[in-house]
Amino acid sequence: MKIQGFTRASCLTLLFVVATVTVAFASGEGGHHADSGVLLKDFIWRCLNFAVTLGILIYFVSKPLKNGLKGRTEGIAKQLEEAQQIRSAAEAKFAEYDEKLNKAEAEIDLIAAELKKEGELEREKTIANAKEQAEKIKKDAEKSAAFEIARARAELQQEAAHLAVQLAEGLLKQHVNEKDQGNMVDEYMKKVGELH
Repeated sequence: MKIQGFTRASCLTLLFVVATVTVAFASGEGGHHADSGVLLKDFIWRCLNFAVTLGILIYFVSKPLKNGLKGRTEGIAKQLEEAQQIRSAAEAKFAEYDEKLNKAEAEIDLIAAELKKEGELEREKTIANAKEQAEKIKKDAEKSAAFEIARARAELQQEAAHLAVQLAEGLLKQHVNEKDQGNMVDEYMKKVGELH
């Protein structure tokens, strides 16, 4: 279609040039009519030769030129189509990766929330265990303290009893004579005899 427009424009330009030259020769000085006529004929023949040569060139060159341009146009159209397909594939890949990225971000948020929740639960569990251990240590300390107090009391009582026996023995040795001892033994024997 562009070739036909080019051919028409070339023909119109050639006709315009021939008409302009003809008018220019016709309006020339009258003294050189014989030379002007020969020159005009020569010029017209040259223009006609040029036009025929141009027509032959256009006729023979236009077909391969059309085919070349058509092939080039088809190639460009094919490249545009391939580029469109590549673009569509790239957009599809981008959409796929964007979706995967969004899913990954959602999974990361979910994992972070789960980790935070697990951390809170672990913290609470650790605090509960620490409180339980502290309570156990407190109870053990109280038991140990109570045991130590009871042991100290027992030791004190034993010491007091021992001291009391020593004191009583000392007192008995000072205040009880052999006669009193004999009376005591006799009295003890009577009580044992009464029990059996």
